[in-house]
This record gives sequence, C-alpha cells and structure tokens, in this order.
Amino acid sequence: MCADQGRTRRLLLVPALFDEANRMRRFTVEVMRRLDVAGIDCFLPDLPGCGESVAPIEAQTPAGWRMAMTAAARHFAASHVLAIRGGALVMPELPGWAYAPAKGAGLLRQMLRGRVVAAKEAGREESTEGLLQLGLTGGIELAGYRLSSDFIAQFHNLELHSSEMISTIDQAMIGGPGLWLRAEPGEDAAQADALAAAVAVGLAA
Repeated sequence: MCADQGRTRRLLLVPALFDEANRMRRFTVEVMRRLDVAGIDCFLPDLPGCGESVAPIEAQTPAGWRMAMTAAARHFAASHVLAIRGGALVMPELPGWAYAPAKGAGLLRQMLRGRVVAAKEAGREESTEGLLQLGLTGGIELAGYRLSSDFIAQFHNLELHSSEMISTIDQAMIGGPGLWLRAEPGEDAAQADALAAAVAVGLAA
C-alpha cells in the first residue's frame, strides 16, 4: 500500500511481524492515512513470504527481510522509516522511529507458547524449550508460518540496538493497551492519531 504524491517527506513503514501483523494491519493503514493528510508520502511493503508476497516463507531469513526493506527504501526513495513492533528488527538504516519495538526472543516465545496451548487442546504434550530446539535443528511451523532453522537461529538473538538515527516511541506515549495484545485484529483511532502526530511532529522538526 502507498500514498505517493511525490512529496519531499517519504516514510517507509515496516510492519509488525507474524500474527501481530494481522492484528495491527488496520491500525497501520489508519496511521498512513493520517500521515498522508499531514503531507507525508507513505509506503507499506509486504515482507517476502508474507501478505501478498509470492516468495516462500520457509526460504526467508531476518537478514533477507532487512535486505528487502532496504531495497524497498531505495525503490521508493524513502527519507525516513517507521518500524512497528518486530519490524524494528529488520528495518533499513534510515532515520526514523521504532514503535513499541519487540525482541526476537520475545516474539518467538509468544508463538511457541501458542503452539504449546494448541497442542494441549489437541491432546499432545509439547514444551517451549523442546519446540525451540526442534526449530533450531530442522525448522518449525509457528502461527501458520513455516520457519527454517536458519531463521530461528538468527531471529532468536535479534533486538533493536540504540542508534542516534532512531527514536523509540513507547506505548505509554501513545496511550492505552497495545493492539498487538488483542486476541483479534482491531483499531484505535486515538492511538492512530497519537502515533501519526508523533511522527509528523518529528518530521516537521
């Protein structure tokens, strides 16, 4: 998705990852719409293997995702970046913002727990540690994503490193509980207003 009128301020949005991407898609689009009204061009690409991408998910790695987002930034001549949650782990090297950045280990743990719960409901016994080891040796399917062992190994150790180019926007600055915590996809107009305003003010400065 994009809102491109050839303006000077051009923002690449790196979406949240995995099931969080589904929960926050509408919110992300609402932020884009507000930024468009504020005079900012916006671009929201799909990560390879996700969304409308035809690339196989099992062939992806975090390093490959970062390369893809870097290529997207060049293609759209992005001047800044806004990464959402786990998107901050694969964002290109541009000035911008990381909204509620997550660690790779935390996102993996969340998906592993979801699989353990699903297995228990189906009458099987699995453990997060056992599943992690399985993923590291032969890959694993989590939340509907077939992830390779290379992906698991790289992603498990990823976290956002401090950078003078990147400002962190915590959820406390936006207000209310994070939409990624909801069981179903949702939106929040006040939160979309707050995040868009924080980015717009930063770009104006």
